[in-house]
Amino acid sequence: MIIKEEIAYRQLVTLPDGTRVLFRPLTADDRQALIALFSNVSAEDLRYMRHKITDPKLVGKWVDELDYNRVLPLVAVIGENIVGNATLHFGEGPARHRAEVRIFLAKEIRRRGVGTRMLQALIDLARRRNIYMIEAQIINDQATTIKAFQKLGFEMKCVLEDYFVLPDGELRDVALLILRLRDSGGEF
Repeated sequence: MIIKEEIAYRQLVTLPDGTRVLFRPLTADDRQALIALFSNVSAEDLRYMRHKITDPKLVGKWVDELDYNRVLPLVAVIGENIVGNATLHFGEGPARHRAEVRIFLAKEIRRRGVGTRMLQALIDLARRRNIYMIEAQIINDQATTIKAFQKLGFEMKCVLEDYFVLPDGELRDVALLILRLRDSGGEF
């Protein structure tokens, strides 16, 4: 269920170099800015994406069909440009207590703390929704990203062998990380 505070959510952070970044939910007005963010994805980054995010029709559809009860997208904005997109994908039915996090940052904003701050914001929003746990699936080769998630409290639960297929057919292992936001109670 959408919480009013989620739609009005705003967080302004200042990076060490003085750059100011606004975090807020994606809105219908962001269609072109989100398309622009994904249009500059490198061929190497694109290999690891679940979707062909360089397709403006696909990205436009995500904006046109915004449903905060299914996916809560948070964007990082500098000036008029979206430089990051992080999403919480909410589970349904027996998975309704979980959400999966996904994040993409423009190359020029990486390794500057923006991803960490976006994840912290999503964790806060997930807590407000009473989510029990957040999952992240990260290609196992991406050790730096895995460590960044672990610094925020995510625990590696397992490595799923040959779980991700690159466009050229090459297989990659995926690390499954979990952040528990609530204790299940352990009562019987």
